[in-house]
Amino acid sequence: MKIIIAGTAYPYRGGLAAFNERLARQLAIEGNDVTIYTFSLQYPGFLFPGKSQFLKADPPEGLSIRRQLNSVNPFNWISVGYKIKKLRPDILIFKYWLPLMAPCFGVISRIAGSNHHTKIICIFDNVIPHEKRPGDRLLTRFFIKSVHGGIAMSESVINDLALFSPDIPSGLNPHPLFDNFGEPMSRDNALKLLKLPVNYRYLLFFGFIRAYKGLDLLIGAMADPDMDTRNIRLIIAGEFYEDDKPYRDLIRRKKLDDKIFIFDRFINDDEVTVFFSAADIVVQPYRNATQSGVTQIAYHFEKPMLVTDVGGLREIVPHGKCGYVVKPQVSEIAGSLADFFINNRKEVFIENIRKEKEKYTWSRMTATVNEVYTKCLENDCKK
Repeated sequence: MKIIIAGTAYPYRGGLAAFNERLARQLAIEGNDVTIYTFSLQYPGFLFPGKSQFLKADPPEGLSIRRQLNSVNPFNWISVGYKIKKLRPDILIFKYWLPLMAPCFGVISRIAGSNHHTKIICIFDNVIPHEKRPGDRLLTRFFIKSVHGGIAMSESVINDLALFSPDIPSGLNPHPLFDNFGEPMSRDNALKLLKLPVNYRYLLFFGFIRAYKGLDLLIGAMADPDMDTRNIRLIIAGEFYEDDKPYRDLIRRKKLDDKIFIFDRFINDDEVTVFFSAADIVVQPYRNATQSGVTQIAYHFEKPMLVTDVGGLREIVPHGKCGYVVKPQVSEIAGSLADFFINNRKEVFIENIRKEKEKYTWSRMTATVNEVYTKCLENDCKK
């Protein structure tokens, strides 16, 4: 089939770009003609909370990526919509994560789909965003009404989708493994590259930092007496997307300056293996979530995980088997981390992770795309 993916890709950075590029590779491996339409402008500078939207790297080999989309220019939306309409791809795939993108995506999909051939399928990161703003539901409804089929990566998101469009053809498929960050290296070598001592055990908090991710809960857990006496250190690897002062003040108040190592920057793709190889366990103390690409990176590197019992995280990490699912509370986080180290759970969890991660292949995601596409065609026949 001819397939266009509309959304974030090179030269933009981050998990959305990594997802779309890896999905495009899998679709191409399966014999499809795949092009990614990425942004010429994704966020206006004043709306982007980080330091840079762009990668400092060469373009990925073997992918057709065209900078076509301007998220804030309605004339661009109309132009791109008509271009795709004329090209008549069998499937136009959107990756939806933020209502800000709804006008752009909604206009393009309405025009492109008016050729009565192209099926619009959206893979939803979120339907209702983590950080709610006025107008979110109105914008999301505008976009969803233009879509022929939807894919969610957690039960909570598919339930949210049903609130907006109960009859939409849909599929549920967990976030596949992020297997595009290379192979693991030895723990000692990774710690040497990070210039960290090898005689400690390390927690890893990975990814950009905002309030809903609960980093303050993990910092609080680090001050728990059970944690304090067990040679445990915390690595924070990611860029602050909000004021970092409250976090640094909390670290000072808890007297944890020598127990927490902060790498306050975007972590390039070729560095991901270093941070995950250094870690004994990956911690996601989120206050709310749907799913997370971080868990799928952890699965790839065969790292035990602690996640909180919010959104779809509990669906991905079987409690007591591949890690822990706990309430987003300091005492619960600290207690489970202490159990991990006191009872030497690491090797047992890793063995279970090796079996569990076989569920999260990209071929399963593309099979779900094909299933939803078929449902869309069947819907047309019924009409």
